[in-house]
Amino acid sequence: MAVGVAILGSGNIGTDLMYKVLRNPHLELRMLAGIDPASEGLARARSLGVPTSTAGIDAVLDDPDIQIVFDATSAHAHLKHAPLLKQAGKVAIDLTPASVGPPVVPAIPREHDAWPDNISLATCGAQATVPIVYAIRRVAEVEYAEIVATIASKSAGPGTRQNIDEFTVATARALERVGGAARGKAIIILNPAEPPILMTNTIYALVPEVDPAALERSVQAMVAEIQRYVPGYRLKVPPLVGEAPDGRGRLVTVMLEVEGAGDFLPRYAGNLDIMTAAAVRVAEQVAAARQAPAA
Repeated sequence: MAVGVAILGSGNIGTDLMYKVLRNPHLELRMLAGIDPASEGLARARSLGVPTSTAGIDAVLDDPDIQIVFDATSAHAHLKHAPLLKQAGKVAIDLTPASVGPPVVPAIPREHDAWPDNISLATCGAQATVPIVYAIRRVAEVEYAEIVATIASKSAGPGTRQNIDEFTVATARALERVGGAARGKAIIILNPAEPPILMTNTIYALVPEVDPAALERSVQAMVAEIQRYVPGYRLKVPPLVGEAPDGRGRLVTVMLEVEGAGDFLPRYAGNLDIMTAAAVRVAEQVAAARQAPAA
């Protein structure tokens, strides 16, 4: 049975998310809620027969059949929404930089079965690169991981531009806390090229030693896992193993790109698409956990 969900925020992210939720057989979209009556997202939702509201979170709180709420508003707004959703017994999946809950990347198994009531999606850069660091960590100790995420300038909205420092810090922390690297560093580049480029990511990992065949299998398996919910996620350069710059240990290099599905956002905006796709995948996992019979 499908689990009732709602989307808070009728902007670009919320609208793209709507199309993905509507395709998912495990989720029932009960509402797209915003605050702007002239929103294109609300108009599109109405044309698709999706219930809408301009009452924002109040409309969502009033529906007892909504179990999971995607928050695609802003970090400032989510700080207000989080306690209200918790009090109402609803799971919040946060697509903003608020970081109220623990960072989550759905391709990486969780250590605990229970899901928190507030789930903070790791940054787009982390969604793309942390799983690769985790895949490397499965076969070798990762002493240091550095990622360079390059996105089309057109796909970076005001929120991204105003929070570059927060993005790099949060992504570096995710490389360590979720990916398993002892130390992490993240760099983001906004590329103004025309036509806009696809999101590209380069991952560097320092390891004492690694079996190249085992590394290849682990990375390819992780790529296949992510492609289950992000079909446009693909390797540009399979894992390369060379000597570390200081001559101690090995340097692993992986390059990948992310092409969006083009649901509402342009295909070059893979950095945004991977967030909405990850949000839906997490909702699937939460729904499955809620419906699983008690042990």
